[in-house]
Amino acid sequence: MAGSNEQQTHRPAIPNFPLHSARSNYPSQDATVRPIHDTMASAGGRCDGCHGDFGLWEPPLTAECSHRFHLHCVVSGADVCPACNARWTNAPSNPPPQPAGGSTTPFGQTTGFPMRVRPWSSCDKCRGVIDHSQPTVTSECSHTFHLRCFSGSVICPACNARWRDTVAVPNPSPAPPSTFFPAGVPAPPPTFSPFWVSQEYDDDEPVEPPVAAHGGGVAPASNGALVVRTHCEHTAVARSVIRDNFAVLVHAKAPSIAVAEATAAARAPVDLVTVLDVSGSMEGYKLMLLKRAMGFVIDKLGPGDRLAVVSFSYNAQRVIRLTRMSDDGKASAKSAVESLAAGGGTNILKGLVEAAKVFDGRRYRNAVASVILLSDGQDTYNVNGGWGASNSKNYSVLVPPSFKRSGDRRLSVHTFGFGTDHDAVAMHAIAEETGGTFSFIENQAVVQDAFAQCIGGLLSVTVQEARIAITCPHPGVRVRSVKSGRYESLVNGDCRAASVDVGELYADEERRFLVFVDVPAAGAGEDVTELIKVSCTYRDTASRQQMVVAGEDAVVQRPAEVSTSTEPSMEVERERFRVEATEDIAAAREAAERGAYAAAKAILDRRQEALARSARRLAGDARCAALVSELRELSARVANRREYEQTGRACMLAGMSSHAQQRATSVQLFGAAAPTWSMPMCGSAAPPYLSFGGFGGFATPAMRSMVESSRKRRKGGDGSLSFLDLLVEQRP
Repeated sequence: MAGSNEQQTHRPAIPNFPLHSARSNYPSQDATVRPIHDTMASAGGRCDGCHGDFGLWEPPLTAECSHRFHLHCVVSGADVCPACNARWTNAPSNPPPQPAGGSTTPFGQTTGFPMRVRPWSSCDKCRGVIDHSQPTVTSECSHTFHLRCFSGSVICPACNARWRDTVAVPNPSPAPPSTFFPAGVPAPPPTFSPFWVSQEYDDDEPVEPPVAAHGGGVAPASNGALVVRTHCEHTAVARSVIRDNFAVLVHAKAPSIAVAEATAAARAPVDLVTVLDVSGSMEGYKLMLLKRAMGFVIDKLGPGDRLAVVSFSYNAQRVIRLTRMSDDGKASAKSAVESLAAGGGTNILKGLVEAAKVFDGRRYRNAVASVILLSDGQDTYNVNGGWGASNSKNYSVLVPPSFKRSGDRRLSVHTFGFGTDHDAVAMHAIAEETGGTFSFIENQAVVQDAFAQCIGGLLSVTVQEARIAITCPHPGVRVRSVKSGRYESLVNGDCRAASVDVGELYADEERRFLVFVDVPAAGAGEDVTELIKVSCTYRDTASRQQMVVAGEDAVVQRPAEVSTSTEPSMEVERERFRVEATEDIAAAREAAERGAYAAAKAILDRRQEALARSARRLAGDARCAALVSELRELSARVANRREYEQTGRACMLAGMSSHAQQRATSVQLFGAAAPTWSMPMCGSAAPPYLSFGGFGGFATPAMRSMVESSRKRRKGGDGSLSFLDLLVEQRP
C-alpha cells in the first residue's frame, strides 16, 4: 500500500519499495531504486465482489481497503468498495482498451483482461496518482512520493520533518527483461515479510539529559514521599475471640505535584505515541475534532517530552517519528496531524504494531512512556471475521507482544472509544491487557477534554515500580486474601506475607487494597495484637532514585470485652462497598451480554438498596453517594437491548476499567443520555447537550486542572461554544 512501510506476502497486487536500511526507516544514499511493475499473477484467492476464483494469470485489483476484485467486477468511477462500503480515496476508471483476443499468457492462454492494474494511491508531494509501474520512495517519516518528487530533498514536503540524510537517488533504469515471461507481461511480485515482523524504528530524537540523582542505591524517603497508612475494620477484638477474614485497608498515596516540583525542579519527561483511527467513518467533523484535540496535546507537552503520531485505517503509517516537543518539534507535529485524511477500513492491530515498532526501536528513553489509542470503528481484519481472522473474537491478538504486561515494566495503552459504533469490548480488552484505561466518548465534541484528563495524569507521574510488601509479625496471624483489582497480588504459601505490584502512580493518586487476615485469640497478657506490617518500595521518577517507605502498622486492641455498639471503620466500609459494587457491575455486564437485561438491572438495583440498609453514616458519605449514582445510571443503561448496545456496554466497561485500576476514565455523553454524575462542561451555564463524567472519583488535581484548561480553550472569547461544538450539537 502506498504510504506504508509494511510489506505483505498476502497482498501482492500493490508492492511498494521504501528506501531504508535493514533496521532503520530513513532513506539511504546507496540504496538502489528500480521501477515497480504492474502485478500479474496471484497465488489463488477469491474475488471479494463475485466470490469467484482468480485465475493463475488473471491479475487481481487490490483496493486501499485491502479487498481484491477481478478487473471486470469493479464499476468504472465507483468510489465505494462493493465488499465493505468503505469510501476510496481514488476512484478506479475504465482500463485502457484491450487488443482483440485479450492478453496472451506464456502458455498461449487468452485472459480477456488487460494486464495493467489500476493503482489507488497518490504522491504526498504532487498529489498525483502513483501507478504500479512507477518507482516510489517511502521517507523516514512514512510519506510516499514519486521518485522524481523525492530526489535531492532534505525536508519532507508533506510534514516538514527534516530527514537525517540528504538523499540523491540515481535515475531508475528499466528492469532487465525476464527470461521466463515474454515482453509486456509483468513478472510476479517479490516476496515480503509479514507486517508483524517488520523492522523497528530507531530514528527517535535524542532526549534531554536526565537530572543527575544525588547519591546512589536505595534512599530512605522523607518529605515528598509516598505515604502508606492502614485502617483496621475494628479498633478492638475481644481477647478470647477468633476472627476470620478480618479486614485491614492498606492505603497508599503518591506525592503531590507541588512537592514534586519543589524537590526535583522538573517533572519526569514522557515518551507518548498517539495511534489515531483515520478510517472512512472519521471523515468530516470527527477528524476535525480529533485534530483539534491533538493540537491541545501537542501544546501541553514540554521540550523534554517526545511525541510520535501513528495513523491507521486499512493500513498504518507513522506520520512523525518520536520527536522532542521543542518549538520546531511542535510545528512539525501539528503539520503532520493536519495532513491526516480519512479513508479505508479499520485495522487496529496494524496501528498498534506501528506504535510497538516506535517503542521497541528507541535508542533513547524518557522515564515515562505510554500510548493513546482512539478508534470509532471495529477491527474487521483481525477479530471480526475479516481477512486473516479466525471466527473466535480473541481480542488479545490486537496487542503486540511487547505491549503486554510483564514484570515491573509496563507500557500502558489508554484507549478511547469514539462514538457509539466503536468496539467497546476490543478497546477495553486492549487497555486491560496493557494496564491502561478505557474511556467512552459518545459526545465527540469533548474528545479534547478526554485526552486532557489522560495527559494530565501522564505529565504528573511521580512514582514508578511501586510494590507494597505485607508481613505478619504475630505468629498466629495469617493473610487470607487481598482485594487488589487488576493489580497483581501474591500471598505466600505459609500465608505469613503478601505483596501487591502497584506500578505507576500519578501525583496525588491513591490506591486502596483490602487485606483479609485471620486473627487468633490473644494470649495471656496480650493487650495488643500486631496484625500486619506494611512497607513500599518504588522509584522516584524525577530523581530516578529507588525509595523505600515504612507504613503504619495495623494493630488491634485486645480487651476482655468489646461493646457491640462500636462502629466499624468508615474507610474500610467505604472501600468494601466499592469493591462489592465493582463486582456487581461485572456480574450485571455478564447478564446483559446473555440478553438477560432485567436480571442485569436487578443486580445493580440490589446493590443500591444494600447501601440504604447499611449504617446511616455510610449512606450519607459523599463518595458512596456518587457510587450509587453510577449504579443508578448503569441500571438505566441495561434496561433493554437497544440502550445497552448503544451506550450501556461502553459505559459499563469504562466503569469496570476505572474501578479495577482505581484511576479516572472519561465517560462523555450527549445531554439526552447524560448521567447524574456528569460534571458540566462549561460551568453552571453549560448547555444541556454537553456533559463530562467519570467513574469512581479518581481524578487527581493535575488531571482536573488539565481538563479545565481544555474547557477554556474550547470556549470562545465570550465564553460561547466554538463552531465545531455547535456543529456537533446540530448533528442529525
